Parts: sequence; structure tokens; C-alpha cells
Amino acid sequence: MADRANFVVVRESGEYELYLSRFGAVGLDLDLLAGPAGALSMVRGLRADDWWLDDALCQGAALLDLGRKVLMLFAWEGPSTVMRYRAATLELLREAWAGWDVRWVYDGPAELRTYLGLDPEKVRDRAGDTLVGHLIDPGDEELTDPEPMAVVVTVGSDRCYVVANVSDHPIREGTALLDRLAGGPRHDVCRAPAEGGVHVDPLRRRVGWWTLGASAQAYEMPRRWPGWTVEFWQDRWDEHVRASHGRFDPPPVEGGRALAEVRAMADRGRDS
Repeated sequence: MADRANFVVVRESGEYELYLSRFGAVGLDLDLLAGPAGALSMVRGLRADDWWLDDALCQGAALLDLGRKVLMLFAWEGPSTVMRYRAATLELLREAWAGWDVRWVYDGPAELRTYLGLDPEKVRDRAGDTLVGHLIDPGDEELTDPEPMAVVVTVGSDRCYVVANVSDHPIREGTALLDRLAGGPRHDVCRAPAEGGVHVDPLRRRVGWWTLGASAQAYEMPRRWPGWTVEFWQDRWDEHVRASHGRFDPPPVEGGRALAEVRAMADRGRDS
């Protein structure tokens, strides 16, 4: 399967160039650590293409606005989507792009088109069904992986579930998520790192959710939870930790070590 990515360069005039890479989503965040000049050279070495990938096919993207000095990016995989490397990767990007406004994109290519003043519906895949991962048993070996593909779902103060993060974010299921969880395998506490999460407060009818990647229609989730208050925490998993009353307790992030390891990843990528 291709790891397709779109790259957009906005000239000082406001006109934009669109590029397509069939494998550019892999290592996109590390490639951008080359800074503006290196990234611009890389992007303009790709094939110019007018194909905007839709929010089902686009697995990563970056927009470089040369006039306003704005960098927008998202990826489905890479150190920026790993809990222990997230903050370090963004810190190094802001260091490499000093003087630029570095923004993570949560709504995929539609958010890039909105930024450009284009119709976001052109890249919406509203016809497809929501495809969510299976519920993971407490003893599943996936949870022993240092970077499990998992989304943590907590309900109230006493229920915890883990969903395989292999397709859509479970927040997209709306209230049907609660029906699917009923009778599913419960975890006493989830101590594994995660790529996203949901906390449901049934008494107050409130939902909070977060992701380290991007989720199509991210800012439209209240429509899927009618009658509920939905709060999008973006990448702030600490909000989930507080709300879950101890049911989600991921390992602490070692900031210095994470910075060193992300730098090493970027160096290996440049040397290969």
C-alpha cells in the first residue's frame, strides 16, 4: 500500500504549487527537520500534480507558506505520532523552522484547503462507512509494544477499554461507541502509551477526545454526538489522564532522551 502525501508550496504572491508523493508520508516529519531551504528543495524535487488526495487516501501532508512563514503538517505515522516523541519532534521542528508558525493539522487535507480559501468538501470522503478497530483484550501482546497501535477509551470513573488504532478514530462512531463497548473486554487501568483517546462522562453527557494524528472531520464530531458536549483536546492526552480518574496512566515522557532519539532518527534518514 502506498503512503501517499500531498505537499503544498504557497509562493509570496499567494499562488500555490501542489505536489504528490506516493511514498512521502513515511518520514514526512523527519524530512521537515531539514528546515525551510532543505524542505523546499525536497518538495520541488517531487512531481507537480493537481491531484488533491482525499481524507481517506491522504496519509500525510505539509504546506509551506513562504510569504506568511507558516508550516502546516500532519502524518499518520512517524515520531510526531508517538506519545514519547510527540513533544520532542514538534520542538525540533520549531527549532529548525525558527521564525515560522509551525501548526499541526488535525483535519487532514481539508484543513489545508480551508487555509488556502478552497472548498474543503472537494477532499471529503463522506460516502464511506466509519471503520473502527477491534477491542483489545487486557492480555494482548500488542500492549507490550513500546509503541502500540491503540486508542484508549474510558467511561466514567470505573471503565477502561482499548481499541486497535488501525482505521478510524472511535470518536467517529458517535453514541454507537457506547453500545459497542457494552460487554467488551475491560481493562483495570491502561498503562500503555496510546495514539489517541476518548473519555466519556455519561452523567454530565460530556465527551473529550484527542489524537496524535489526524481524523477526518475532526471539528465536526459534535454532530455525531447529538445532545452531548464534545471537547476536542487535540494532542493534550494529559486532559484524558486527569478526566479518567486513574484509568489511563501512560508512562512519563523523558524529554531529554526523546530529543536525542528524534535527532538520531533524522540523522539516520539523511545518511541513508
